[in-house]
Amino acid sequence: MSNITAAVIANRNKKHFLGVPAPLGYVAGVGRGATGFTTRSDIGPARDANDVSDDRHAPPATKRKKKDEEEEEDEDLNDSNYDEFSGYSGSLFSKDPYDKDDEEADAIYDSIEKRMDEKRKEYRDRRLREDLERYRQERPKIQQQFSDLKRSLATVTSEEWSTIPEVGDSRNRKQRNPRAEKFTPLPDSVLSRNLGGETASSLDASSGLASMVPGVATPGMLTPTGDLDLRKIGQARNTLMNVKLSQVSDSVTGQTVVDPKGYLTDLQSMIPTYGGDINDIKKARLLLKSVRETNPNHPPAWIASARLEEVTGKVQMARNLIMRGCEINPQSEDLWLEAARLQPPDTAKAVIAQAARHIPTSVRIWIKAADLETETKAKRRVFRKALEHIPNSVRLWKAAVELENPDDARILLSRAVECCNTSVELWLALARLETYENARKVLNKARENIPTDRQIWTTAAKLEEANGNIHMVEKIVDRSLTSLTANGVEINRDHWFQEAIEAEKSGAVNCCQAIVKAVIGIGVEEEDRKQTWIDDAEFCAKENAFECARAVYAHALQMFPSKKSIWLRAAYFEKNHGTRESLEALLQRAVAHCPKSEILWLMGAKSKWMAGDVPAARGILSLAFQANPNSEDIWLAAVKLESENSEYERARRLLAKARGSAPTPRVMMKSARLEWALERFDEALRLLAEAVEVFPEFPKLWMMKGQIEEQQRRTDDAAATYTLALKKCPTSIPLWILSANLEERKGVLTKARSILERGRLRNPKVAVLWLEAIRVELRAGLKEIASTMMARALQECPNAGELWAEAIFMETKPQRKTKSVDALKKCEHDPHVLLAVSKLFWSEHKFSKCRDWFNRTVKIDPDLGDAWAYFYKFELLHGTEQQQQEVLERCIAAEPTHGESWCSVSKCIRNWQFKTPDVLRAVVQKLSIPI
Repeated sequence: MSNITAAVIANRNKKHFLGVPAPLGYVAGVGRGATGFTTRSDIGPARDANDVSDDRHAPPATKRKKKDEEEEEDEDLNDSNYDEFSGYSGSLFSKDPYDKDDEEADAIYDSIEKRMDEKRKEYRDRRLREDLERYRQERPKIQQQFSDLKRSLATVTSEEWSTIPEVGDSRNRKQRNPRAEKFTPLPDSVLSRNLGGETASSLDASSGLASMVPGVATPGMLTPTGDLDLRKIGQARNTLMNVKLSQVSDSVTGQTVVDPKGYLTDLQSMIPTYGGDINDIKKARLLLKSVRETNPNHPPAWIASARLEEVTGKVQMARNLIMRGCEINPQSEDLWLEAARLQPPDTAKAVIAQAARHIPTSVRIWIKAADLETETKAKRRVFRKALEHIPNSVRLWKAAVELENPDDARILLSRAVECCNTSVELWLALARLETYENARKVLNKARENIPTDRQIWTTAAKLEEANGNIHMVEKIVDRSLTSLTANGVEINRDHWFQEAIEAEKSGAVNCCQAIVKAVIGIGVEEEDRKQTWIDDAEFCAKENAFECARAVYAHALQMFPSKKSIWLRAAYFEKNHGTRESLEALLQRAVAHCPKSEILWLMGAKSKWMAGDVPAARGILSLAFQANPNSEDIWLAAVKLESENSEYERARRLLAKARGSAPTPRVMMKSARLEWALERFDEALRLLAEAVEVFPEFPKLWMMKGQIEEQQRRTDDAAATYTLALKKCPTSIPLWILSANLEERKGVLTKARSILERGRLRNPKVAVLWLEAIRVELRAGLKEIASTMMARALQECPNAGELWAEAIFMETKPQRKTKSVDALKKCEHDPHVLLAVSKLFWSEHKFSKCRDWFNRTVKIDPDLGDAWAYFYKFELLHGTEQQQQEVLERCIAAEPTHGESWCSVSKCIRNWQFKTPDVLRAVVQKLSIPI
């Protein structure tokens, strides 16, 4: 009883899951946070897709049965699964019972199939035998392939059998043929350490190289002391390389094998030059391959693929691709030209010859073929072959003619105009090569073939002019306009003016004048004629076609003889681009038509005076007096003429007459200035005192009076003069500056500031007053006040170039560049700012940029004398003699009159007889080098 109880108790304590397989997906200890994993032993060895599945983890059998039943029930009876011959993929009646009628029907169908199969059996067997024989012929057995060799073995002798080598043993090849021992080069650091004489106080005991004598240092390998010279190692390596190259450079027969000089260069050229991402190349290659395969008849795809390979350094692959493209698209001239470009010269000739066979009518291919030839004779042969295929190609004819001498070219052109009778270029080229008589015949034929081209007519006119038939030129031009109009050609003024300009450039002056005269009135309204013709003349002058411009002015003056503006423009044109004789002749005609125009008289007198003919200048001025008896300008011009020629008494008498007949402020000022220049101060002051009583609002009279008093050191009288002048002329900026400068020289800085402050209040937004106030502070050493005042000035006058120019050089050197950028943003075309930037480049020793900016400055404002002075000083220090002379001549031609430093010299009474070169040199001496 006790035993039973113990067994029952044991069974009761036994867990129900012991000895039972673990459920699917069971992970031990998952409740405690353990993580399960699967090993190869759990899932078994790798299996193929067709292997029998392992059912260790398969679902239960009941579930599988249900799933199979569901699959059987879910038959696909969709229309897309239906076929007219075989029906659905499954049977419509597979679920119905199979009865005797079905069995009988199947038996009948089987008998029919057997009968039909017997009928086809003979044909099927014969077809099978034929296929088998064909297959054995295409792929014979090995024994059949060597059957002839086997039969020949009957003739092999015993000696030949004995000489047949034994078949080697291929097993254990690695053990029988061990690989060569590999060595790894040591880095330079190890060599340097061992060769550099370093020592070690101890050795590794396992190495077996412990020192016999304890405490003795172990020396280096080879060199006991000294540093490693890697440069010498490199030189030694180069020497060894040169030796090897020289050994292989020539063979025994003396033929070159290796080019030692170009060896490394060739190696460098093998490196791909493309520096982009390799993935981009792969993507591009894949894309282009897709394009080629999709549309192999698209030539740009082949060209792009070849160029991609060329860029990546695979030239041979590029050649293969482009040649394959040529095979597929033999009618594409772009492909053939690209193939010729990629191939080396010799191969390119063969490629282009093949292209010419495929596309014999391609002009580009024939021209490429001629370019590949190196000898002129071969080029001629190519072009003549090309012209046999394409006789109407103007481009080929022109290229062929260029290679010939004049006689052969004439023959070729004779044939060319027959083949291409509508090419104007070929007709004109033939006319240029012919004699005068033949050229006329050629041009007549050309007019017959091409009656609508104006170039043939203008060429005919040039031909007549070149052979002295000047009277024919105008007739030909008139006939050309009539003929072209009759043939329906629109006469375009611009095109004809271009023809006139071209004619002038070729030396046919009469032809260009005839063209201008014939077309100048075409398409111009009557009220617009004057302005249109002036614009035409300016356009011709800008194109350096001075004869055309002269012809335009001549026609305009003929139509408008009393227009003073046209005479002035024509006179200035002759002054700038003509000779003195042509200018004087024009001015004589001008004053005859416009006798009341004072400036024309003065230009004529000045021209005579500059030429040194003073009596003729006096004669012109006397005639001008008769035409304009009370003209101030003519009186003053006569005074200047006499004073410049040191005829001071005559000048005084003229001024006295002028004061009597034309008492103007300028006449009074010139009278006083002449006395001042001759140092007759009392007479000058008397004249000025009278003048300011009559003309109190003319500021220059007050300024001269104050300056004379300053020169006599009568500062109080000068101060009183300036004070009275400012009451009469409060808007005269120079008067405010002169008064402030006088007080500054007297040492009364506060009063100078006060005067300038009052001037700014009376004349707001005047940059010059601000600039003078800033300079007063700078001269006093008060830079901070000057900087503050500059900031205020730039706020009130943000576009004043004088202030920005001063502000640039008030900054420290590192800040000047930034300030100049701000100045250029505000005043991009202001000459003072450009001059300041030029000086800034000069201070930084950037001479090329400095010269460019000086040129820009004098081009924008040629009247600014300071720019010319700085430019000339720069060239004197850093330019050549030619550059210096060029600047001097340009300055004399410009005749500048403005500029702070320039006026301080030119208006100084001691320099009253200075000409422009004298003033320029004096200003240069006064200027300092910018730092």
